[in-house]
Amino acid sequence: MSSPTAVDYSPFDLLGVRVADGIATTAISAPPMNVMTTELFGQLAKFSAMVSVDDDVQVVVLRSADPDFFIAHFDVSAIVDFPTDGPAERTSELRGFHLMCETFRTMPKATIAEIAGRAGGGGNELAMSCDMRFGAIGKTVFNQMEVPLGILPGGTGTQRLPRLIGRSRAMEVILGGIDIDAETAEAWGMINRALPPDELGPYVDALAARIASYPRTAVALAKQSVANADTLALRDGMVEEAFLFQQTIRDPEAQRRMARFLEVGGQTRDGELDLMGTIDRLA
Repeated sequence: MSSPTAVDYSPFDLLGVRVADGIATTAISAPPMNVMTTELFGQLAKFSAMVSVDDDVQVVVLRSADPDFFIAHFDVSAIVDFPTDGPAERTSELRGFHLMCETFRTMPKATIAEIAGRAGGGGNELAMSCDMRFGAIGKTVFNQMEVPLGILPGGTGTQRLPRLIGRSRAMEVILGGIDIDAETAEAWGMINRALPPDELGPYVDALAARIASYPRTAVALAKQSVANADTLALRDGMVEEAFLFQQTIRDPEAQRRMARFLEVGGQTRDGELDLMGTIDRLA
């Protein structure tokens, strides 16, 4: 059943946030085309910080209220006004847009980007920071348009894109400033799936509901362990995985669900042939 969240998301006038059944669904609405203005960035950054510690939320879904745009790109008129009256500086800590993107990547919640329209520049960088991305065939388009403007993707794009699709393809997208459609993005590993437009929302909703129904500890620690593959050597990642596994089996909810799995047909021939159905009976 739906229950009101203890965290107040109502002040966000550019984000329509709804929390129900462990899922925070956020509809981005910044007319006329969801440009990532400093105001929209500020609200997304604050939202990410709030939802990352909201105990009522296990899954975060980012989608757009505009059918043609997820987020167009970062506000170029704002970038033009960035201070340039001194040499470029290298910082030792993540700040600003990078920090927001890392919050979506590392928060102990599953994060899903539903991209029904165009995602360019900072919009694509935000989407790539989420755990999963889904697009609409014939509608979704990705673009990194910074190099044609004389700059580079400065919101994690040069780091995330090669990790998703490989160095050469990332060069094609970034240096070429080209559009990538949903089918190509799926084939390259940029998104999980390219779906017919009328199936996109229902699929994301169903996936979010499945994840939200699972034990909180298992979801958070499984995400943490997978994320370790981004930063740890294989052996170190396996050592950490073994430690996190030991944590999960000490969760009373895990003990209950494993016993229930055996009760409802797990490890029987019929139960294993319909494993998803068997899993669905655990609740």
